[in-house]
Amino acid sequence: MATAYGPDTRDPQWSGAGSGEPSPLKRLLPAALRAPFEGRTWREFTYLVLSLPISLVLFSSSIVLMSLGVGTLITFLGVPILAGALALCRGFGVLERARARALLGTDVAAPAPVRGATGGLMSWMGASLKSGTSWRHLLYALLHLPWALVVFSFVVPLWTCGWVVVTYPLWHWVLPSDLTRGGIQVYSDRNHTTSIDTPVDLVLSFAIGLVLLLVMSWAIRALAGVERFLVSGLLGPSRLATRVSELESDRGVVVDTAAADLRRIERDLHDGAQARLVALAMDLGLAKEKLTADPEAAARMVDEAHGEVKIALQELRDLARGIHPAVLTDRGLDAALSAIASRCTVPVTVTVDLADRPAQAIEGIAYFTVSELLQNVSKHSRATRASVEVWRTGDRLMLQVTDDGRGGADPSAGSGLAGLTERLDAVDGVLAVDSPQGGPTRITAELPWRG
Repeated sequence: MATAYGPDTRDPQWSGAGSGEPSPLKRLLPAALRAPFEGRTWREFTYLVLSLPISLVLFSSSIVLMSLGVGTLITFLGVPILAGALALCRGFGVLERARARALLGTDVAAPAPVRGATGGLMSWMGASLKSGTSWRHLLYALLHLPWALVVFSFVVPLWTCGWVVVTYPLWHWVLPSDLTRGGIQVYSDRNHTTSIDTPVDLVLSFAIGLVLLLVMSWAIRALAGVERFLVSGLLGPSRLATRVSELESDRGVVVDTAAADLRRIERDLHDGAQARLVALAMDLGLAKEKLTADPEAAARMVDEAHGEVKIALQELRDLARGIHPAVLTDRGLDAALSAIASRCTVPVTVTVDLADRPAQAIEGIAYFTVSELLQNVSKHSRATRASVEVWRTGDRLMLQVTDDGRGGADPSAGSGLAGLTERLDAVDGVLAVDSPQGGPTRITAELPWRG
């Protein structure tokens, strides 16, 4: 999965040298004016410059090998030559992904390697020729050269010209001059020569060069964005392969979650209701033995056992509610979420705007998502009030839990929000957390409707 740069923080001169505070230059200059001097711009410029020689080598070698392979297909030599050409393109793909990772900040996953059915050379060649990923690498080799040529011809002259003009006031004095004045000769005829060396000329030169650099900085970033698209689209795994990998990961999360839930249920039964029922059986056995010898003691023991039965029944009800609450099945999300809100330690307003009910599985996930978020409100938020909103947007079920607490909720800190995010990902859901320090906290969950 590709990830692009956020703000450039790798250059000490712009990041405060690791002190946590922005440098004076970063505080004084807005982002638009910093662009020509930032490391990100120079890394992207380097990437665009290197693209031309690399793509030239890749294009020429690919064309030669493919032409030779197609021309010799009537013999056995054509097949290994074509397979070798595709393998060469995939080898360059490794280089291009590494270059994009280092200079563009885009991490493109490597596609699955080519493997033959039997592991032999013939099987590998057949698999290479059938591999859509290999042919996408060849397409990249063919398309990237004309693109790189256009980009190189546009970026290098204008970027170089911008720096030459903006720095001209610093070095104009080294140019050859006539007897009275120096500078760049911009107009000449038999009668007079005009040179750029007056203060006004130098200021104007600096301004023109700065404008050119600013425009080119953002042009470089736009062109680098196209490069990211080409690399991730043609040199990475296919969408189908990525989706299969995601589903395999989500399946693992679902299996792990189900196993954890089963262990929790077993532990709750063993330590709670089962222990109480064992003690109850022992108490009833003792009461049975004392029934004839000491009826009053037996009656007291039966009365205590009756109390234990009530407690065990309540624990079983709580356990059943934790597996799947009956109120959710019978009355839907509105009533079930209202029941959760009534048990929260802060006042909670519940608003459910649904004309229909989603699928039972989605409804259950929505219920437990809100339940866990309200538990976090009770335990950690120090809030005085909270709200729960549920609505439908197209084919998505939206949940939003808001509180006025201290904020600072962070899924990346290993909290329960991280596990909740994984469980939602397993059903193509999304969890978005907006929780600045000092609050308020707004957590939005998005689930597929699947009615």
